[in-house]
Amino acid sequence: MSVDPLRPTAESSRAAAPVAAQLDPRPVALIRGSALAHNLRIARDAGVLVVDRDVLDADAWGHGADIVERAVSTAGMAWAESGEDAALAGAWLFGLPGSPGRPVMALTGRVIATKLLRAGEGVSYGYTFRAPSDTTVALVSGGYGQGVVRNLGNRVAVRVEGRDAPVVGRVAMDVCVVDLGPRAAVTPGAPAVFFGDPDRGEPSLGPWTAATGLDADEIVAIVGVRARREVA
Repeated sequence: MSVDPLRPTAESSRAAAPVAAQLDPRPVALIRGSALAHNLRIARDAGVLVVDRDVLDADAWGHGADIVERAVSTAGMAWAESGEDAALAGAWLFGLPGSPGRPVMALTGRVIATKLLRAGEGVSYGYTFRAPSDTTVALVSGGYGQGVVRNLGNRVAVRVEGRDAPVVGRVAMDVCVVDLGPRAAVTPGAPAVFFGDPDRGEPSLGPWTAATGLDADEIVAIVGVRARREVA
């Protein structure tokens, strides 16, 4: 049997996967399997034994239909037809704001670079933000091309090294700018968490819905499809 030397083997594909992830500049939409299992468990303990099939729409609201189907099967729960009474709905399953569930998705970018911004200087298109005093800003991976909606600029904050850093100026296609404060010293590559689980010290998705007028299910569906999705 002949072997094509240019065709990657299963072994080389597995070895290349971590490298490809490092080269992919998109933010990561992390799907936490433990949170998904937790939400299914508390629903079952509350007497909810079936899951609304609508949760599989839009690739399971951006969480991955295959991931959700496996979790439901592992939990020993059945599927109900769309809209059936007493079925577990997506908001609870995925832990969206206002539900009793634990947030399943977290979106995290990376600090690409930092710079000193002098008082009066502006950032991004149109200079909708000008620094009121000297500060340090960071360019962060994640823009409207990955679901970080344009009008989040000057409206929400990300979490960088345990501190809130407001998104300033207009959000670009693949990046945004955040204000780290005047005495910040952040190394490029540091995580910048857009939203996730507040119990883990991550920002809530709630301010995104208030700032954009979009529903939480719309936001996670867009992010889950456009960002680089990983499962933990």
